[in-house]
Amino acid sequence: MKSTLFHIPTSIPWGDGSLQLCGLGMLTIIWLVVAPAWVALVAARQGWRAAIGQLWLPVAVVAVMLGWVLPALDDGEGVPVRGYGVMLLIAATAGTWLSVVRGRRVGIDPDTILAAATEVFIWGLIGARLFYVIEYHEQFFAAGKPLRQTLVDILNIANGGLVVFGSLPTAAVAIWRFAWRRGLPVLKLADCAAPGMLVGLAIGRIGCFLNGCCYGGPCELPWAVSFPAGTEVAARYPLVPGAESVPVHPAQLYAAIDAAILAALAVAWTPFARRDGEVFALVLTLHPISRMLLEAIRVDEPPALGTPLSISQLLSLILLALAAGLWWWIERQPTGVPAERPPHRL
Repeated sequence: MKSTLFHIPTSIPWGDGSLQLCGLGMLTIIWLVVAPAWVALVAARQGWRAAIGQLWLPVAVVAVMLGWVLPALDDGEGVPVRGYGVMLLIAATAGTWLSVVRGRRVGIDPDTILAAATEVFIWGLIGARLFYVIEYHEQFFAAGKPLRQTLVDILNIANGGLVVFGSLPTAAVAIWRFAWRRGLPVLKLADCAAPGMLVGLAIGRIGCFLNGCCYGGPCELPWAVSFPAGTEVAARYPLVPGAESVPVHPAQLYAAIDAAILAALAVAWTPFARRDGEVFALVLTLHPISRMLLEAIRVDEPPALGTPLSISQLLSLILLALAAGLWWWIERQPTGVPAERPPHRL
């Protein structure tokens, strides 16, 4: 487990002084040149309205990160690059790649999938972070804590702190809006994206393992893991005060394996799907069930709303109800696989 992989300098030696990279620095200036060129390139292919509609959010997010967030995260050695954040980026890349491959097989061009993935990733990230901040609000809004530090802590996603289920409402709205704007069948788009989302979840859980969050309870199994001092689990279950943790379930790796298996099942089910939406409905059914079982091993979430269930287990029940409604609706649609679909595809 390695929470911090390395540091990125926010300035570099330059002559007798230093050259600022972030804030009002070189990287920000470069982005102010690159971003308009990116928008203009997309506009030349799809029109200015489509380009601005697709790119305003990622352009703004990068600008805020370079201009304000990264300098605020500087700990004296530079901006720490966390294992969690790196795995999150790898997860987004891998999930998007799989979605592009699947989209090609059903006639959705890669540019459309990339644009959809960007919106879904950003809005899913926002929802997952907001859910975490709400659930653990006492960590962010302590009495006497400066507002600037609170905002920095909220935006410091790379340090960990996302609730997967929190991403579902915002990501669902994002993909629905995207499909509506482009005139695409939303369930076909959801079928393309569902296995990729699970692949991203599997890789993201490895980031949780590196970070020491989302942990399981103490156990004596041969594959039990001790987390180093300074992690959340070591603070809760120290071997001795200030030391590494006692051996605990590597619940993060259980979740990674679970998500990978579900992704494989979703891909394997694709050739047998008779209607658009069945692959997505399968994921929406199986993932909440496995999450409820995994929550019995995890101990980082307390019971919620006066029940013996965690907030994730309660949300799993809601998702299962939504899955049942989606299956009911799908089963009443005409059968048949569109002609452009090959019999076997990713």
